[in-house]
Amino acid sequence: MIEGLARLTHTERLQLMKFVCSAVWSDLEVNAPEQRLVLSLALHLGLPEEEIRQVQRWIQVPPPPEEVDPNLVPSRHRALFLQAVEEAMKADAEVDPPEAESLRILRELLTPA
Repeated sequence: MIEGLARLTHTERLQLMKFVCSAVWSDLEVNAPEQRLVLSLALHLGLPEEEIRQVQRWIQVPPPPEEVDPNLVPSRHRALFLQAVEEAMKADAEVDPPEAESLRILRELLTPA
């Protein structure tokens, strides 16, 4: 699992899950390996039951784009968010072109110049 998750506040953990769910939707489908990784991460983060149900809903319908704003990610956690998103996109052992493009854009937005 990803190192450093314990440093995230509760709010940051839920924000991370929005990013991860949005990432697995970048190719317009969420397959079984991606679903398993997302739910495993939510459980590892220790999210309460209601928030795990919310994550399950995001697996069915992605979070609203305005709630997945890279500017909301604290600079101290940007590398962690990128790592989680990349791991989610690789869950099915294939990063297709839409996922690769989404990851490229996210890297640009979260990596300091």
